[in-house]
Amino acid sequence: MTAPLLSLKNFAKSFDENQVFSGVNLDVQPGDRISILGASGSGKSTLLRCINLLETPDTGTLEIGGEIIGNPQRTGKARYRERDLRTLRQRVGMVFQQFNLFPHMTVAGNVAEGLVTVRGVAPAKARERALAELQRVGLADKADAYPSRLSGGQKQRVAIARTLAMDPEILLFDEPTSALDPALVGEVLGVIEQLAREGRTMLLVTHEIGFAYHVSTRILFLAERGIYESGTPDEILKNPKKPITQQFLAEHQRFQF
Repeated sequence: MTAPLLSLKNFAKSFDENQVFSGVNLDVQPGDRISILGASGSGKSTLLRCINLLETPDTGTLEIGGEIIGNPQRTGKARYRERDLRTLRQRVGMVFQQFNLFPHMTVAGNVAEGLVTVRGVAPAKARERALAELQRVGLADKADAYPSRLSGGQKQRVAIARTLAMDPEILLFDEPTSALDPALVGEVLGVIEQLAREGRTMLLVTHEIGFAYHVSTRILFLAERGIYESGTPDEILKNPKKPITQQFLAEHQRFQF
């Protein structure tokens, strides 16, 4: 068995008195495509943000390629230095619900910015890489446009290109289509599907259950402050064993025709 690319051990997170999740253990192998489902408030986005250390977990250890990130303490909480954050975020890229593009920069400038400021790549080389990633997501013709001239789906594809330009080993998608009009959802899901075919390692928070079924190697269903049920897409989405999962899926299928 290949060593996990990402490993979470005893992850927990609270906000004030609200326990979001606890006791989360997860191993992610290279090439895994894991969709994370659950009702609103079940902790899906918070779990992704803890993996990328945008939120600090209360307890637990985080390993990338067998290397512990941060300095675990006796209390179970780890301390993270700035260099730990840099190391992690160079290996784990995240695409958000909102696109977070710089409005004063062109599309190519947005994609190249991290390469220049974080990696120290020369601007000409960074632009060359940006153009290649824009070609991958079908937006090479928008390289010199500004974000205000793009549709929501195009903005999200630029955000994906920006993440890919940094060569992350793991991609995190936090409901990447939730801010889009229904007509624009397909173009973003198409890009993610292509990345899946390329063998990218991905964790995807989504409400697009049909897409999750077809693109995922594994499904996690979050409820009751943790991973409530996990398995293959057939096991979780067609034959769930636990009542909250069954109820959730029944509600999402009520209006299909």
